[in-house]
Amino acid sequence: MPELPSIDETIGNHARALSEQLQAMSLALFPPASQKELRRFSSGEAAKLIRVSDSRLRQLSLAGEGPQPDLTPSGRRLYSLGQLNEIRRLLAAGAKGRNESRSYLPTRGSGEHLQVIAVTNFKGGSGKTTTSAHLAQYLALRGYRVLAVDLDPQASLSALFGLMPEIDVSANETLYASIRYDAQVRPLRDVVRKTYFDGLSLVPGNLELMEFEHDTPKALMQGKGVADQPFYARIARALDDVADLYDVVVMDCPPQLGFLTLSGLCAATSVIVTVHPQMLDVASMSQFLLMTHDLLSVVREAGGRLSYDFMRYLVTRYEPQDAPQTKVVALLRNLFDDHVMTNPMVKSAAVSDAGLTKQTLYEIGRESLTRSTYDRAIEALNAVNGEIESLVRAAWGRS
Repeated sequence: MPELPSIDETIGNHARALSEQLQAMSLALFPPASQKELRRFSSGEAAKLIRVSDSRLRQLSLAGEGPQPDLTPSGRRLYSLGQLNEIRRLLAAGAKGRNESRSYLPTRGSGEHLQVIAVTNFKGGSGKTTTSAHLAQYLALRGYRVLAVDLDPQASLSALFGLMPEIDVSANETLYASIRYDAQVRPLRDVVRKTYFDGLSLVPGNLELMEFEHDTPKALMQGKGVADQPFYARIARALDDVADLYDVVVMDCPPQLGFLTLSGLCAATSVIVTVHPQMLDVASMSQFLLMTHDLLSVVREAGGRLSYDFMRYLVTRYEPQDAPQTKVVALLRNLFDDHVMTNPMVKSAAVSDAGLTKQTLYEIGRESLTRSTYDRAIEALNAVNGEIESLVRAAWGRS
C-alpha cells in the first residue's frame, strides 16, 4: 500500500489547491491588466450624496461650472466619485458660513481630532469585515477622507478592495512595516495605497501581520522598544504619520485578542463590536468582553491611555422574523441600553450576492440585483452607517 501523506502535507496540499483556485477565480473576474473601478452615479444618486437637489446639479452642469458628467445615449448624466468631490469643493468654496460649507464638504477642521474606529469581535462570522468595508466606503461617498486599515492576517478587507494578499501585497507592505521592532520599519505613508474610491485609501494586510504577534513577546523579554514605544502604542504612533491626511480611520481587527487587536484598541477613539444575535455568539462575546477588560486593565496600569468617544454594539445579519434572534436583541438592549445601536444590519441576499464577486452594495448598484432586495439592504446599510456618522460628528461637537 502506498504511504498516506502526513497531516501537515495534506493541509499544505489543500492550502495550495484552494489558493490556486481562488487565484484562477480572481483572474477570471479581474484580469491582470485590469483594476477594480467604482461605478458612476446617476444625477439623482449624485444629488443625494452631495446633499443638493437634482435641479441644482443640472444647473451647475448647464452653466459649465465644475466637472461635466458623462452622457449616455439616452441623455442620462453620470458622475464619478472624483467629480462629486470636485463639486463638493466648488460648493463649499462658495458657501456662506462654516456650517453651510461643512454641509457640502464635511472634512474635519482644526480642533477636531482624527476619528479612529476599531471594528472588532472575538468570533468570526459576525460581519466584522463587511461592516468595516461598507462603513469606510459610505464615509468616502459622503465626502470624508478615509483610511481603511486591514489588521486581520486573513486580509478579507484587502480582498474586498480587489487585492490578492499573497500576490499583490509583498513583504513589508502591510501595517507590520510601520509597527515592527527592527531597522526595517517604514513610515505608514509609504505603505498606504490609494483605492478606486476617490478619498479612500487602504493599508492592506496579509499573513505578515502575524509577525507582530511573534515579535512582541521577544521584544518584551528583551526590553526592546518598551520604554519609548510599547507594543500597545505602536499603531497609534504609526497613525500619527498620516493623521493630517484623513478624517476617519476604519480598522478591521482580527477575530482574536492578540497584540495586534490590543494595539488597535489602544489607538482607537471609538469601537464598534459586531454581534450576530445567536446565543452561542453572545456567549462568545461575553468571553471576549471579559478578556478585553482584563487585558486593557493591564495596559492601562502600564501607562496606556484608553478614552473612547463612543462604544457601540452593532447587531449584524439580523432576521426580524426570527423569534429567537428578536429575543436575543431584546436581551442585549435590556443589558446595554443605548450602547446597542438603534439600527441593526439585516441579513440580506444582496450583501451575499455582492460578496461573490468581491464587491460591496455600494459598488454593484441597484441595477445589478432584484430592486426590492437591493433597496431593503441599502436602506438598512445606510441607516447603520448614518448612525455611526452621527456619532462621529457628535464627537467633533457638530450637530
